[in-house]
Amino acid sequence: MTSKRREINRVRPDLAQLKAMAHPVRLTMLTRLRLDGPATASSLAAQLGLNSGATSYHLRQLAEAGLVVEDHGRGNKRDRWWKAAHESTETAPSDIDDVAERAVLMGGYHAVVAQQAAQQIVQAAAEAPELPKEWADLAGASDWNLYLTQDQVRRVKDAVHAIMTETLESSPDRQDAPADAVPFVFQFHTFPRPGTLTHRDGE
Repeated sequence: MTSKRREINRVRPDLAQLKAMAHPVRLTMLTRLRLDGPATASSLAAQLGLNSGATSYHLRQLAEAGLVVEDHGRGNKRDRWWKAAHESTETAPSDIDDVAERAVLMGGYHAVVAQQAAQQIVQAAAEAPELPKEWADLAGASDWNLYLTQDQVRRVKDAVHAIMTETLESSPDRQDAPADAVPFVFQFHTFPRPGTLTHRDGE
């Protein structure tokens, strides 16, 4: 029996949205809202060890960029709930025309993403000895170092993204997930080996 596909709400960030996400607190808040569902500024503040004024400010920045919206089905004027506006983000740096601004912005954004991804990997490694065997066997840490052309890299990326998109569309959302389902993270990073291409254009 084929799994029923669901519509995934995606965003391809524009310049303002990338600027909003290129901040560790805001990116963390957006991730929490996507993974754990709607929350208030005070509950996010408690989770992140911040004051509610700071989280309210960052929520406003995310809202102005169209990345979070109010969940009007919950709370009241004094107790506003927020939810992520999208389930998935696909960055497309080529959409930013200004080359210099694109380089600075994407560098800052990727630095924040990389830092948070690394922290998550370290936390997962620390918890690995405590995992039930059936889940521990599914955890993996693999890397491949290849010599590829731009076209080959693009084809591999597109293939992996297609598999993950198909999996996401055919999987239930958080509310309808089976009782034995757990949040599982797949990280996919692609980059030239550091130091390989830097400043080559100036040679």
